[in-house]
Amino acid sequence: MDLFDDHPEDSPAQGNNPEYTVGELSGAIKRVIENEFGHVRLRAEVGRVSLPRSGHVYLDLKDDAAVISGIIWKGVASKLVTQAEEGMEVIVTGRITTFPGQSKYQIIIEDLQPAGMGALMAVLEKRKTALAAEGLFDPARKRPLPYLPEIIGVITSPSGAVIRDILHRLRDRFPRKVLIWPVAVQGTRCAPEVANAIAGFNRLTPGGALPRPDLIIVARGGGSVEDLWGFNEEIVVRAAAASDIPLISAVGHETDTTLIDYASDKRAPTPTAAAELAVPVRVELMAYLDQQHARLSRALTQGLVQRGQRLRDMSRALPRPDSLLDSPRQRLDRAADRLTRASKLTDFPKLRLERAGARLDPALMAGVQRRKVRLADLSGGLRPAALRSRLSQDRRRIDMAAARLGPAFAREHTQQLARFKRAEKSLSEIANRQISNWQSQITAAERLRRTLGYEATLERGFAVVRGAGTVITNTKDATQQPALEIQFADGKIIVRP
Repeated sequence: MDLFDDHPEDSPAQGNNPEYTVGELSGAIKRVIENEFGHVRLRAEVGRVSLPRSGHVYLDLKDDAAVISGIIWKGVASKLVTQAEEGMEVIVTGRITTFPGQSKYQIIIEDLQPAGMGALMAVLEKRKTALAAEGLFDPARKRPLPYLPEIIGVITSPSGAVIRDILHRLRDRFPRKVLIWPVAVQGTRCAPEVANAIAGFNRLTPGGALPRPDLIIVARGGGSVEDLWGFNEEIVVRAAAASDIPLISAVGHETDTTLIDYASDKRAPTPTAAAELAVPVRVELMAYLDQQHARLSRALTQGLVQRGQRLRDMSRALPRPDSLLDSPRQRLDRAADRLTRASKLTDFPKLRLERAGARLDPALMAGVQRRKVRLADLSGGLRPAALRSRLSQDRRRIDMAAARLGPAFAREHTQQLARFKRAEKSLSEIANRQISNWQSQITAAERLRRTLGYEATLERGFAVVRGAGTVITNTKDATQQPALEIQFADGKIIVRP
């Protein structure tokens, strides 16, 4: 007899029904449910979601009338493209079974997909709002792109047309070094591989064996929302926001928008546009540099012309060079006259010293000494007192004269002569130094006169035209002159019109 027989009238009396244990009854119910339903597809709204440490996912699936528990085992959960979130409308495929420990039935989920575009967009909007609330999309945190990066890191599929378009565009605009980090651009491996690639580029050492890029491009071609869903995952958005290297997102076509676009520093509508944002056009840059060089040259030339004109205008206010030399020449003449008179004043003292020195020769001194001895002898032989007194007076006068004409007078003569020579030498040095200063001033004034004069201009290829003693500055006056005198740097010529 079947445990679930629907015909009670055929059943024996109640007292003849077999007895079952709770485990036997639960097992019988489990077999009936699993045999009756097997694999089913269920459309429902995700309710409570539990994520224990085991890695399994426990959730409730509900509609307006009922609730059924669901389980996603760890191995299945890691392979799902779309993760279950509360409030998401999904279509799940799985096996209906029971859990005897709690006397309830449940579905073992083997596949989970959003129930249409509306469900995906609702999940996307909810995730976008949560991440924006954390400030990951704040424009203030976005960094400017380097103007001309040396190395560009590209995160994309190595076998698609995207990488070829990027490399071709970079080669056309401005060739740069490119590091490619190959990743899956859709499916379950997309999000973790893209997040690891962004973090991996940031961990590289600048200037190392594998240098750190100056700019990162995350690129993928167009596709459906499901195909691009990996770039909406939270781990990808957080990796892009945490990147220290400026990042350009180029996922999908111009109308496709993913959450990485909001977290990146710059969004490009296509991968080709990302390459255009990364580097400037070399030809245009060279043309711009040529234009700036031409502007700089014109500015320098114009500045020199203006300063030259100002110098010529200011030179007209300066006095003539000849007049600048009048006063120095006059002062030089007066100083020369004073120097001549001063040298004449020294001639007379010099002559007197020479005469005095001539009188003080050794013969004169010897004669004085002989006269002194002779007077001494004569004074000894004279007896009268008057004579002795007179002799004594003469002796004193002779002694005084001898004292004046002795060695002391010679030393004084030598000292006076030395002082005279020193004074003569000092006066000569002062005169020579003053004359040298006046000559330097005259030379500088003459150089200034030649610099400011028109003769220097003639040496640069110009000429002065005169007629009847006046300078001719226009053709009208030139035609009225019977003859023109043209002065060049090396001479003058006469020209008759």
